[in-house]
Amino acid sequence: MNTIVKSDFSFPEMTHVYKGKVRDVYTIHDDLLVMLVSDRISAFDVVLPKGIPYKGQVLNQIAAKFLDATSDIVPNWKIATPDPMVTVGIQCEPFPIEMIIRGYLTGSSWRTYKSGEREICGVPIPDGMREHERFAQPIITPTTKAEQGAHDEDISKTRILRGGLVSPEDYALLEKFTRELFERGSQMADERGLILVDTKYEFGKKDGRIYLIDEIHTPDSSRYFYKKGYEERFAKGEPQKQLSKEFVREWLMENGFQGRDQDVLPEMTDEFIKSVSDRYIELYEQITGEKFVKVDASNILRRVEKNILSFLANA
Repeated sequence: MNTIVKSDFSFPEMTHVYKGKVRDVYTIHDDLLVMLVSDRISAFDVVLPKGIPYKGQVLNQIAAKFLDATSDIVPNWKIATPDPMVTVGIQCEPFPIEMIIRGYLTGSSWRTYKSGEREICGVPIPDGMREHERFAQPIITPTTKAEQGAHDEDISKTRILRGGLVSPEDYALLEKFTRELFERGSQMADERGLILVDTKYEFGKKDGRIYLIDEIHTPDSSRYFYKKGYEERFAKGEPQKQLSKEFVREWLMENGFQGRDQDVLPEMTDEFIKSVSDRYIELYEQITGEKFVKVDASNILRRVEKNILSFLANA
């Protein structure tokens, strides 16, 4: 199965390269970013050893769709998508935090709550809540943006402002944009029979203006439940049917892996890899309402390089 798990492109006037867990970002002229969304998959801040076919295409195309659909709320970095796995956009100075917003008590927030904590990132959580229960109002639980190889850490609004990580004026705007983006994403999900459970947004600044950067509303950055059956499953205390990367985390936990130093990664069989790919494609079709068209992956690196070079030559 032809996937991109590594790239080593060299573009004209390239000034910097950043390799993240999933994305390879090439900087051109110190002001243009070429972001390749690879087929790598990460969980518990660990990149798994094998790629997932079409995952990069799914993530990039969903993100592009939602960036376009929310540009009236906040400007974003996207200029073009010259390849199904690539977005080109303006370079911004990123804020050193990620804005996570949660509509439901689930995933890591549930694990924290179940351990006895009643506060997440300075936000009080009432007693008596159950797994997958909807919050009265969505809560914002920021994290730090860790250096490569390190773990993101929860951080409160108070600590962000006290530490001078973000100015009070900018943070007020980040909160405003986060809530408005989540509301828009929730509306779009509802139209497709889904619930946008939680998600993260990253922002940057250029020439004094705040931009939305990176991906948005993808299964790597968001969690979706199916709306149909949510109430019945919740009433019975049953697991929710969901579309997100959480099923990969659950598979890892079932096999004794949670990213701890002593943990050993389980084998990723061809069957498991195909099931993950199928789930990503399912989410694409469910959230966009469009049939996923698999792009030719017979010489995937050459195709991507050719499309990027063509765009840069005409930029």
